[in-house]
Amino acid sequence: MAIIYLNTVIKADIHYVFDLARNIDLHQQSTSKTYEKAIAGRTSGLIEENETVTWRAKHLGVYQNLTTKIVSMEKPFQFVDVMQKGAFRSMRHRHIFKSVNGKTLMTDIFEFESPLGIIGELFNAIFLKGYLTSFLIERNEMIRTIAESSARDGIANF
Repeated sequence: MAIIYLNTVIKADIHYVFDLARNIDLHQQSTSKTYEKAIAGRTSGLIEENETVTWRAKHLGVYQNLTTKIVSMEKPFQFVDVMQKGAFRSMRHRHIFKSVNGKTLMTDIFEFESPLGIIGELFNAIFLKGYLTSFLIERNEMIRTIAESSARDGIANF
């Protein structure tokens, strides 16, 4: 199993950052390079506990579908999505939020296991872990940009 740990400090209120992180529309905007689109389950707005979303996206030159379910949510401190169907053998993404000195520390713990045994493990180590880390960093940068510009402008909605 491969694990990605990622911390992002955002100069904005924890409640707002939490909502941005679970906003389906923002997610689609932040992943436009992979043509990511919500096609089933919750397809717009804020995803909630026990809801699913099916994403269709082009990764590594191939269109793929991935269905995840929010299996745990404690507003505004954490939510966890787990793969229900998709290309991974398993996938679990923990989103953790902590208020620190007027800022929000957003932590991603992304655990995944590729299929194909040792070949999948090699692919993870050589390529996939870096690819997914970049994917998450790009998404988090958009959340940070929107949250911080909204905080400066007094805008409360995405």
